[in-house]
Amino acid sequence: MLLRAAAPIAIQLRRHLTCTVLGRPIYYEQVGTGPRRVLLLPGALGSCATDFQPQLKGLNRDKYTVVCWDPPGYGHSRPPERDWSEKGGEFLHSDAEHALSLMKQLGLAPFAAVGWSDGGNTAMLTTLLGGPSTVDRLVLFGCNSYVSPEDVKRTEAIRDLSKWSDRMRGPFEAVYGPDRFRSLWEEWCKAYLGYPNGGDICSQRLAEIRVPTLVVHGAGDPVVDPVHHKFLHSNIAGSRLVVWQDAKHNLHLRHPDRFNKLLEEFLDE
Repeated sequence: MLLRAAAPIAIQLRRHLTCTVLGRPIYYEQVGTGPRRVLLLPGALGSCATDFQPQLKGLNRDKYTVVCWDPPGYGHSRPPERDWSEKGGEFLHSDAEHALSLMKQLGLAPFAAVGWSDGGNTAMLTTLLGGPSTVDRLVLFGCNSYVSPEDVKRTEAIRDLSKWSDRMRGPFEAVYGPDRFRSLWEEWCKAYLGYPNGGDICSQRLAEIRVPTLVVHGAGDPVVDPVHHKFLHSNIAGSRLVVWQDAKHNLHLRHPDRFNKLLEEFLDE
C-alpha cells in the first residue's frame, strides 16, 4: 500500500513533458514549485538522462522550479535529428534561441541559466539573446567562449570512442544506441571543430553580460583548455570564479552534493 500511495506523488513532483518550440519538438523535465526558476543546459549530445540527474533529484524543490531540457536533435527531442547546418553552422546559437523560447513559452522567465560544457556556451548565448530581464543569473562550468588550438587537440584526443571507458559511453549509448551515438559523436566533432567565425562562439561579447555570474572549473579537466575559465572570469564583469583542484570536467556529476550546495548558495544570494 505504501508503494502504491507514493507513486502518484513522485509523478507530481517530477514531470516528463514535450512541447513544440520554434517548430521543433522539445523534451524537458520539470521539478519543484519554488519562486526561483532555473534552466539546466546539458553538454554535447547531452540530455536530462545523461547530464543532470543529481541536480534534478537533489536541488531544493521548495526554493526552485527546475527545468532541464534535451536540446533540439538530442535525446528525446528527436525526431527530427540534429541539423548541424542551422544558422550557418552556429548550432549553439540555434540552441540558445530554442532555450529562450522554451522558458518564455512555459512562463518561467526570468530564470537562471546553468550550463555545462556545450550547455555553458548555450547559456552565455541565451543570456546575450534574452538580456538581464530574461536571464538574471548565469552559472558556467566546463565551457568556452571560443575554440582554441588546445581545444582542437583535446577534442581530437577524445574523438575515438573506443578509448572511452564503458562508464563514459554507457549513458549515451543507452539514450541513442551504440551505432547512432558513434555517428552522432563524429558529427558533433566535425561541427564543433568547424564552428564558424574561426571558432569564436561569443568571446567578443562577454562584456555585454551584466548579470551575476558564477564560473566553476575543475583543475583536472581534460576536455577544455584551462585558459577559458580565467578568460570568462576576466571578461564577465563582477563574475565569481571557483576552482576545485580535485575535480575534472564532470564535476557536478562526480561531486553532486558539493556542486548543488555551491549552486544553491549562489542562487540564493
